[in-house]
Amino acid sequence: MSIAIVVEEKLRTDISVSELQIVNESHMHSGPAADSHFKLVLVSDDFAGKRLVQRHQMIYKILAQELQTPIHALSMHLYTQEEWSKKNGEVMASPACKGGSKS
Repeated sequence: MSIAIVVEEKLRTDISVSELQIVNESHMHSGPAADSHFKLVLVSDDFAGKRLVQRHQMIYKILAQELQTPIHALSMHLYTQEEWSKKNGEVMASPACKGGSKS
């Protein structure tokens, strides 16, 4: 089973999901990478009243095992339904990897 499917199943089980996008961005990594770099866009009213760090902690807890391995990088964009509506469903594009200390 792909990592993206595992992530989706875990999130949908533990959080009330209005919108969920899991984008494999491994191809943007400067070195060899496969199924290890992801962008997560998650809209849930479970985030209401929570600061950004609390939202991230929720996701870290749910995906603790996957964040040990095989996920190397996870860009998280976490919104309530109201915040998502204000953004018109738009999320910034991820930058290409510069290779860590190579840049």
